[in-house]
Amino acid sequence: MNANNIADPVQLALSFLERVWGPSHDLNAIDELMTEDYTITTGGATITGRNEFKEWVRTFQQKLADAITVSHETIRSEAGDRVISRWICSGKNNGIFGLPADGRNVAFTGIAIWSVRDNRLAACWVERSALELYQKIKHDHS
Repeated sequence: MNANNIADPVQLALSFLERVWGPSHDLNAIDELMTEDYTITTGGATITGRNEFKEWVRTFQQKLADAITVSHETIRSEAGDRVISRWICSGKNNGIFGLPADGRNVAFTGIAIWSVRDNRLAACWVERSALELYQKIKHDHS
């Protein structure tokens, strides 16, 4: 795929983070920014399909109230068909990772690697510091 046929992957990724993971939590932006067969692989699981992804985000945002993700660095591949973002997600613990909800502020870091197809985000692979946050919350509740 030639880079001229690809939307700016950095702008796609930043728009996704701002609109879906920003204060507005605009889940309808997923329909605009992601392909219909969008997949995300995170935490050892793969979510397939835009609607399934939207439901996954909705559920996650319920467990991490007021969730906000801020990109600290984005890198575009030379071909323009990939973008990598290093980010921090924060919010209030409302039962994240199945732990007791206590309403306190929590945060974790992550890296997302997206592929771009047809001027939309098509797939994502996410690595996040979920284990470290889980251990911290669990330890604090012990």
